Amino acid sequence: MGTLRFIAGTFATHPGRDPLASWRPRGAHTAYAASAMRIWTTAYAPDEIRACGTVDGPGEVLTLGSCLATEQELTAARQAAERSEWAATTRLPGCYLSVVRTGQTLRIAGTRAGTITVYWLPVEGGVLWASAAAPLAAYRGAEADPAVLLSAFTLRGLDTIQASHFRTVRRVPPYHALVLEAEAGPRVESVPSSARPRSFATGAPLVRDAVSTAVTRRATSNALLSADLSGGIDSTTVTCLAVAHSPLLAVTYTDARMGEQDDVRYAERIAAGSDGIRHAWVYGTRDGVQHFDALDDPAVLPLTDTPALTLGLLAIKAAQLTPATAHGSRLHLTGRGGDNVLDALPTAVIDQYRAGHRLGAFRNIVRSARAQHTALWPLLREAIRTQRIAYPQALDTLASLLDRPGALHRPGWAPPSEALSWCGITAAAAWLTPTGRRLVAELVGATAASADPRTAPGALHERLALEYMGAGHASYDQIARQQWSLPIHAPLLDTPVVDACLAIPGYERSRPGDYKPLARAAFTGQVPDLLLQRRTKTAFTGSLYAGLRTNAPVLRRLLTGSALAQGGLLDAKRAVAALDGAARGEPAPLAALHTLIVTELWLATLPTARGIWWENTLADEHQEATR
Repeated sequence: MGTLRFIAGTFATHPGRDPLASWRPRGAHTAYAASAMRIWTTAYAPDEIRACGTVDGPGEVLTLGSCLATEQELTAARQAAERSEWAATTRLPGCYLSVVRTGQTLRIAGTRAGTITVYWLPVEGGVLWASAAAPLAAYRGAEADPAVLLSAFTLRGLDTIQASHFRTVRRVPPYHALVLEAEAGPRVESVPSSARPRSFATGAPLVRDAVSTAVTRRATSNALLSADLSGGIDSTTVTCLAVAHSPLLAVTYTDARMGEQDDVRYAERIAAGSDGIRHAWVYGTRDGVQHFDALDDPAVLPLTDTPALTLGLLAIKAAQLTPATAHGSRLHLTGRGGDNVLDALPTAVIDQYRAGHRLGAFRNIVRSARAQHTALWPLLREAIRTQRIAYPQALDTLASLLDRPGALHRPGWAPPSEALSWCGITAAAAWLTPTGRRLVAELVGATAASADPRTAPGALHERLALEYMGAGHASYDQIARQQWSLPIHAPLLDTPVVDACLAIPGYERSRPGDYKPLARAAFTGQVPDLLLQRRTKTAFTGSLYAGLRTNAPVLRRLLTGSALAQGGLLDAKRAVAALDGAARGEPAPLAALHTLIVTELWLATLPTARGIWWENTLADEHQEATR
């Protein structure tokens, strides 16, 4: 088990009082210490901590992580904060946590995509905060929140807002800041938006500039580079932009099933067309790696703050990154997040209707039905139903369904396919026991009570999907650093990139029947036309089924001994039956199975004792003195 990389800090709301007394994160480095504030880092290099301003000045900015701003840009951001424009400190190039002090007010913010998220809890004399929830939970003695864990694979469209994976530990939603002031309670404040809505035509050049900056700053950092080159638009765009400034090793992973798809052909042609690319192929079938390999001993698995889907691909990622580590790479680029920022979700069409573009919305639904080879009228009925109700009402309906005895266990029951709905249940909801169902229904009901009725479905789903991807990338980066000492970067998830892309409405970024037109508009001339003219996207379900079949015995033991089942929340027999069906190649809720598997692994491996995460410096000094 490796060391979790995180940032932690305290803020004294009452002068002269240390909120943690003698406690500090075990083995941490002190990054900042002043009268009211302390910040520690674990597994961060010294050059990942940047400061601008002085303790006695009107403003002070700290960035922790991969802040790629120039000194002039960092200074300009601090000066903007001193003019009350503190949000400028969150929009510098890179992926980092920002801490900004203006006068006696402190604001702490992660990234818009949630690749870095802030958590906090009140403690005596102040506030304890961190970029990981698990250390805070260990300090407080808080347990994992089973309702949040269950909802992750049984529901869709649920915005848990400030709920973390642990009871009592609070989450600062991405695009928000934790605000701390002396003699006042902590509050959460949204980051003021900088980008006004833009049309496709005016927004595309700004997308090109933001993505080019995000990639170029990394490619010119003097680090030896490697990159994913799947052959898809996202990773290939990042690779092409990077190789224009630095030679790199591009890695293409394939297997017996993926080799029949278009991706590998595009990867081969792109690599052959660039002298700066050294191309490495990884053949999963030949190397004998599959989904869900290497999970038989949870004790040796890497540590993550949240359940990590990457654990289901651990052996595949090890094989995929082997050429990069052998190359000596110090920074590995990926195209993760491209589907979130360069494309959009189906519910964007509802927002298009609400924005007054009714004929355009109707035409897009018609095109979507044609592209999916599905009937038009069910899609129209679903769109009308979603348009007519607000998000809180939809959540109330969902809670009622979960409360209905036997509703999910009728013979032949399956959840409806509702791509244009606010929210719904997955097939895995049938695995819940009555107690588990009631717990999830209570979470949905509580969410409904606080949900904003002005929320638009497209914007909601866009944000939830972005934060899901951001959390997934954060876990992948944690795992790669622990297992292979290789940082994973996702330039498309940088806040300036997200801002530029999402300033263009989703219904303009996505056009049924036209694959990622925004990428084509933004990167023509920088990325080969043969890639930008792609109209296909490779599916990987065949490889997933094969991995479930091969590793079914190990996974069956894991689910049979499920911690959620032992808590009376999950019917392990139903979950195992779904696993066995998938192993036979039958239709199955693959995403839910994957999420349940990594959730059980996370519960089995997460250390929760305070002494594992924290050390008492006074106690250590006393022991040293008495030796």
